[in-house]
Amino acid sequence: MNNSEIINNMLFETSAVKVAPADTPFWYTSGKLGPFYCNTHFLSGDEQTANGILKVIEDSIAEDKETAPENIFDALADLYNSSETYKKTIDILTDKASEFDCDIISGGERRDFFFSMLPAHFLDKDHLTIYKDLTTCYTDCNMQKTDDIKKGGKVLHIADLITEASSYERAWIPVIRDLGYTITDTIAVVDRKQNGRKVLSDLGVNMVTLTAIDKDLFDHALANSYINEAQYALIIRFLEDPDAYIKEFIASHPSFIDEQIALGGKAKERAELAISKGFV
Repeated sequence: MNNSEIINNMLFETSAVKVAPADTPFWYTSGKLGPFYCNTHFLSGDEQTANGILKVIEDSIAEDKETAPENIFDALADLYNSSETYKKTIDILTDKASEFDCDIISGGERRDFFFSMLPAHFLDKDHLTIYKDLTTCYTDCNMQKTDDIKKGGKVLHIADLITEASSYERAWIPVIRDLGYTITDTIAVVDRKQNGRKVLSDLGVNMVTLTAIDKDLFDHALANSYINEAQYALIIRFLEDPDAYIKEFIASHPSFIDEQIALGGKAKERAELAISKGFV
């Protein structure tokens, strides 16, 4: 079994990729409907474990951005020693990262930290922690803040998931280059196949991923009984034309939107967003 197949299995085993029942799609934040979602950080073991690490990340940043990387790293090191799926993911990422010539490994708040800090540690690379407000913290390979900054170093950014690469375009790449570093490569665990590769290419950055959300992934899932034939058919239709999938689902489930609005909360918000954007 190759590394891509190992990652694909773990995505389904940890519910990092979760497929909806055929008649109950998921709402996306965009107001669109889809038959699956991907939370790559669930590769930490499961949703509960991932949420626990996210809380450590959030609390550590709120307390002190300069000590946050060390606190987060300690939690991730413990996780590495206790979670088989997380250890396998990090080992595969570390091997892949070792193929690149870089001085520094970077990760962006929040979910990138799951996947950038430990490879930096194992490869004895400094780490650049980039926060959402575009501030940074430069640390050694043990995530301890250091003033011994490599000027003009080459950065390898490691991310959890690349969709449209909007965070790269808006934040990660400008911050890295404004600090005087160069970045020509990035690694992500998952490519959502939504134009991120082209966006990064236009920015002069090569993208490498361990796997992708595409037909091959779901062919693998069907062959290994992670999904059934009905789910597979809807997924393929969605991959072919997401907007057509939404319209066809609504047409065949005419009461769905009214039912979602009646539920209130996020379901109501997403349904109203879908209406406002013309998806319904």
